Parts: sequence; C-alpha cells; structure tokens
Amino acid sequence: MTVCAHKFCVAPMMDWTDRHCRAFHRLLTRKALLYTEMLTAPAVIHGDRERLLACDASEHPVALQLGGSDPNALAEAAEIGAGFGYDEINLNVGCPSDRVQEGRFGACLMAEPSLVGECVAAMRARVAVPVTVKCRIGIDDQDSEDDLQRFIATVASAGCSTFIVHARKAWLEGLSPKQNREVPPLDYARIYRLKASHPDLTIILNGGIADLDEAEQHLAHVDGVMLGRAAYQTPYLLAEVDRRFFGGEEPVSLRAEVLEALMTHTARHLESGGRLNNVVRHVLGFYHGQPRARAFRRHLSENAVKEGAGLDVLHEALCIAEPSHRLIAAAAE
Repeated sequence: MTVCAHKFCVAPMMDWTDRHCRAFHRLLTRKALLYTEMLTAPAVIHGDRERLLACDASEHPVALQLGGSDPNALAEAAEIGAGFGYDEINLNVGCPSDRVQEGRFGACLMAEPSLVGECVAAMRARVAVPVTVKCRIGIDDQDSEDDLQRFIATVASAGCSTFIVHARKAWLEGLSPKQNREVPPLDYARIYRLKASHPDLTIILNGGIADLDEAEQHLAHVDGVMLGRAAYQTPYLLAEVDRRFFGGEEPVSLRAEVLEALMTHTARHLESGGRLNNVVRHVLGFYHGQPRARAFRRHLSENAVKEGAGLDVLHEALCIAEPSHRLIAAAAE
C-alpha cells in the first residue's frame, strides 16, 4: 500500500462496507483506500474468521477497522487481520453508540488517551502494517481544542502517525448514532489547525463531505479526505477519484461497464450459496440523478430479495436504466 492512498478514503460504515460493497467500489476506483466495517477484537479472535475477514486480492488497498479497549486482545486481533492480508489496521475511537460504549470502546475512549496509546503500541508490536486511529474532535464536554491536541499528542507518542478525524464532537448520551452524524456542528477549521500544528502527522478529514469538489477544497489543508455516506449513496462519484486525485489517465468506466463487471463477482457469490441481495443492495444509488434511477432501484429492491433471485434480475435492472443496453445485448445474441 502506498501512503498516497490516504489522499482519498471510503469510510468504514456498519452494515454497509462489507466485502461485496468493497468489491463494487473497487470497480470504480483502483486507488482509493477502502475500509471494512468495524469488527470487535473478540469477534475476530473467537468468531468465524473466514466469514468476517476474507477479502479478495482485488480489494487492495484495504484496511481493517477494529473496535476494543484491551491492548492484548487488540494486538491478537490485529495480528490475525494482518495475516488475512489487510494493508492497515485502524482502531475505532469515534463510534458513539450505546452498545459500543458498554463494551468500553469507540468514542468514549477519547477520554482515555493513555489507554488508546497502549492499544496502539500493543498492536504495532505485533504487526508490520501501519496502525492508525479514527476519532472525533471531542466528546461531551471534553471538546476543547486543547483536549484534542492532548489526545493526538498522547497517541502519537505511542507510534501512531496517521489519524482520521471526524469533524464533529460526539455526544455519548442523548443522541443516537445517526444524530451524532448530523446534529453536532462540523468544525473543519479545527482539523486544519490540528494538521498545521502537527506537520509530521498524516491527518485525514472525515465528516459531511458531500462531493469531490468539497473533498478537493479540504485537501488544501489536510493530507487526505474520507467520504462515507456520499460515497455509498451516490457511488458513481467514485469513478472520477483516480483521475482527479491520483493522476490516473484511464477513461472513467461507464455505469453499464461497471455493472457488467460486478456480475462476475455476483455469479461467484451465488455459486457459493449466497443471495443476490447481499451484493445488489449496495448498488441501489448507482443511477442517482439519472432519468430512470427510480425504476432501476425499484426493480432491484422488489426482486433481488426473492428466493432464488439470480443474475437476470441485475441484468434486467441494467436494461431498465439503460434501454440501449438491451438492444446491444439482443444484437450480440
């Protein structure tokens, strides 16, 4: 993995960025750094590792995000993850959900920077790949600029040189995880100042970035950007990433070309006993803003969930979105 991959990242998102989502996103961008959903250290150690951790070689560069607060458990989980070929291990210090807090990990760990440093040091001692941290700008009433600077400095002293910072504080009580992604105000300037005061660290900005124009503006102040919901809900924007952010010269893939390529991955999944909806639920927003987007989305939503649904459902949806594709396919036959 090259360091420049951090210039544009797709965020770890629970229930969204699974291996099928990553396979789809990789058809759109070869260079962006992709992240798994957060996996807890105990799940990695004691769970079905092949189901949880298996990733295709085509997914690289790809990072594994872990949740936990026990340095020994995180170190073991990181070693397991590195063994599956992940290019980076990321520690979640930003998730504000009640379930996460009960397990003493996620955003509540921002109140314990020394413990986060211990976790980072333990993981770094067990793996050769980079160990990074994803955090917020603060939590509850511990949200001053000094608090953030203290947290970053403490964790950096344990050997972490890359921080992904969500530009909102997290309220650990009173707001749902969804509200914590929307209600606390964004403070990009604080992350700009964080980077200015730590030029030796790699600082990635996350939170509220709606499109590539906004992403490009932030890159004047930080080392990289991370998009979450925008990349998932309007995924075709990823098709411009390589050319715009990494100097790629290959032509941007057409939507039809991407879906045709996705059918290869989908066929393998179906042959292994998987369900069509496991894959196609990630492409519902692919034609966002296009004339037949609603019909494309409806066809998949109604038919991909049916028992025995196969590739024909995805092909039919493609032909709905792009009627000319049906004519091309008919001519080829």
